Amino acid sequence: MSELSNALNFSGGPGVLPESVLNEAQEAIRSVPEVGLSVLGISHRSDWFAAVVEEVERNIRQLLQLPDSHALLLLQGGATLQFSMVPMLLLRDSSKTAEYIHSGYWSRQSIPPARLEGEVSVLWDGEASGFRRLPAASELHHRADAAYFHYVSNETVEGIQFHEIPGREDVPRVCDMSSDLLSRPFDPDRFDLIYAHAQKNLGPAGVTIVIVRRDLLDQVPDGIPAVLDYRAHIKAHSIYNTPPVFAIYVVLLVTRWLIEDIGGLERMATINQHKADALYAIIDSHSDLYRGWARPENRSLMNVAFELPSTDQETAFLNQARVMGFSGLKGHRSLGGIRASIYNAMRLDAVESLCAFMEDFATQARR
Repeated sequence: MSELSNALNFSGGPGVLPESVLNEAQEAIRSVPEVGLSVLGISHRSDWFAAVVEEVERNIRQLLQLPDSHALLLLQGGATLQFSMVPMLLLRDSSKTAEYIHSGYWSRQSIPPARLEGEVSVLWDGEASGFRRLPAASELHHRADAAYFHYVSNETVEGIQFHEIPGREDVPRVCDMSSDLLSRPFDPDRFDLIYAHAQKNLGPAGVTIVIVRRDLLDQVPDGIPAVLDYRAHIKAHSIYNTPPVFAIYVVLLVTRWLIEDIGGLERMATINQHKADALYAIIDSHSDLYRGWARPENRSLMNVAFELPSTDQETAFLNQARVMGFSGLKGHRSLGGIRASIYNAMRLDAVESLCAFMEDFATQARR
């Protein structure tokens, strides 16, 4: 195999999309079947697009079993904008302290914007451990009067993931789920605000899912520009200004795929567990060559990060992988190493192909 394949794209983001979704999106670029126009040229004020937004919300609500107490929004700006919007609406003028966990690359990015709006307490910092683990509940000392508690559920760079929900039930819980939303079931009622950009499991870059408990917005301070106020977007049904129509349409296709082809999040979680188990088994069976980054109890089901003993070996691994048709395996620029991202659309047989390649590479390395 000498050509790169979409099926073997292990990129950390934007991530691989299901083949059926790619085919439908390709057709829609030329002409949406029920409209007769390209999706790139259909008005965001059309009845068709209003129905798209409505179905996206309905599908995500069905997948998550999301209660009516929570609003669902399709916004722009990625998780990076949410790093500012969250404290702007929940911390500004509150005279309270926001609590954050610093567990890796992306949680680090979320803290400075919050400090612009008020006091921030970093409850736990994983830098000393190289971001190879996550805190135990006993290491977190929460305040009962905190403005909110914020954490990142899955750190894509380091490949570490929370498998339990941290925080107090009487303090607003805010979570960046950009890389694992819709990858497994959870209880959304335990969260007051969730945000996730799309380019991992949901669709292409350009749209960000925000789920917010409606009564949380009663405390929003005055003077927030409407475009940065969740309430304005709720009132406008996620069409406050021109939205990314194509990106939202692809999210629609992905949610249909999850419901109709996969069979829901329980089934998706089982598939994702099988993929992760296969890769970690190879890493553990060749621990002299493949050195997993995260502690086993904190390993991510979305991003498998590991190192080889030398830069030369990592270069050889990546070069041979490319020849075999694999792509996206180079680790994040801040960490290096190797990273295999196995988001929802990554097929089990593609992971098995990577496992076979890693087995062969290990055998060659011992000769």
